[in-house]
Amino acid sequence: MKDKESKKLSEETARRWLRERGVEIDDIAELVLFLQKKYHPNLDIEECRNNIERVLSKREVQNAILTGIQLDRLAEKGMLEEPLQSIIEVDEGLYGVDEILAFSIVNVYGSIGFTNYGYIDKQKPGILEKLNDKSSDKCHTFLDDIVGAIAAAASSRLAHRYDEDEDE
Repeated sequence: MKDKESKKLSEETARRWLRERGVEIDDIAELVLFLQKKYHPNLDIEECRNNIERVLSKREVQNAILTGIQLDRLAEKGMLEEPLQSIIEVDEGLYGVDEILAFSIVNVYGSIGFTNYGYIDKQKPGILEKLNDKSSDKCHTFLDDIVGAIAAAASSRLAHRYDEDEDE
């Protein structure tokens, strides 16, 4: 498969898998608004969406989405070897690989993303609260961190762009 075709397939699949797992662009846009509204009072949901779209167009972000969701799906089906199966299935507190995968997304737009990610990961607003609900039959060990990381990266991108605009 040619690189351009492969990238298109990766992006389409990543977006589809997010939707199939119950995550819409507007859910993530609400998180970006949550993170940035205090600093940018005129920020609207459309600008948040635009920044998310740019984040989702990055190949390393797509790879993280595909990897994390695939691991969550395999855990739901009981298809991982022990002890990894149990660790991912219960989202064990000392298992930090899900956060490490999320950091690969956050890092795309610089260190400010780590602060945004840490804050939103602790607060768990909006869709993150739903994804963190352990009472469902779904495993979102990786997905909740991925969604938070996409929001953090989009917030970082937005912050950098506002900073550049102010410098002019």
